Amino acid sequence: MNPKDLKIISHLRQNARMSLTKMSRKIQIPVSTIFDRLKESENKLIKKHTTLLDFDKLGYGARANINIKVDREDKESLKEFLLKNQSINSVYKINNGYDFMLEGIFKQIKDMEEFLDNLEERFKILDKKAYFIIEDVKREAFMSNADLIFE
Repeated sequence: MNPKDLKIISHLRQNARMSLTKMSRKIQIPVSTIFDRLKESENKLIKKHTTLLDFDKLGYGARANINIKVDREDKESLKEFLLKNQSINSVYKINNGYDFMLEGIFKQIKDMEEFLDNLEERFKILDKKAYFIIEDVKREAFMSNADLIFE
């Protein structure tokens, strides 16, 4: 990837709503070039544009990463359940003794406990570990600082 593309990506990662004109001024690349590079990257490099939310301010004070090991027979049905569940923000297929890692967003810890109890009633859960997220120290920062990219 060339330096122009990396600069564009870096500024998108910082603020995807920045106008192309403002970005052009900051990185000294013509607006038309930025526009063309972005169009070229859509659905290839850029998967989607999204918004990062402050879950606490929305009333969701309990967040956790949850690792789950499930019986082979239930793996696909659990995956489908997790993909449709409103409380699950992200689902990852992982290794090292677990099948999935989830990021769950809940109003209260009690809600997460009920969610986990429900999982164990519906699926053959062999093991689970939950890690509460206390604070976002760094989030969605990869490739967001052009100065670090070129070091």
